[in-house]
Amino acid sequence: MTGLLSTTKRALPTPWFRRGPLSMFRDMEDLMERFLDENGDGWNARMLAPPLDMIETEKTISLKLDLPGVSPKEIDVQVSGNQLTVSGERKEDRQEKGETFHRVERSIGRFSRSILLPCDVQDDQVDAKYQDGVLKIILPKTSDATTRHIEIKS
Repeated sequence: MTGLLSTTKRALPTPWFRRGPLSMFRDMEDLMERFLDENGDGWNARMLAPPLDMIETEKTISLKLDLPGVSPKEIDVQVSGNQLTVSGERKEDRQEKGETFHRVERSIGRFSRSILLPCDVQDDQVDAKYQDGVLKIILPKTSDATTRHIEIKS
């Protein structure tokens, strides 16, 4: 070794317009997935449209929505025809004097979720219960919407 430091050139970041015609589109897709992915990481994506399970039996349709930290007083459930809408608001925790927040990851604000039901329901018989952060809605089907087995004649 001669005492000289070896120098290697580091590659500089390539501008988006020199990385190829599809690179910009891939970058935009990655960015949009972060904000719109239904199974996204974090609460924010789920708070705008809370996740739900829909279960159908012969006589009812049941829905379960995860709404942790939301007061039942802040939840509104509406049925119009075969569309169900659940909306509400998650209030901000008040910062007390002497407290310092180091991380704030839980989203606050309004949310709404509308879903088309697979059949007509008796909107005057809907039952909604909220327990342990889960809203459970039971919607009885109309008599016209119940499943009937048809005998096949030969």
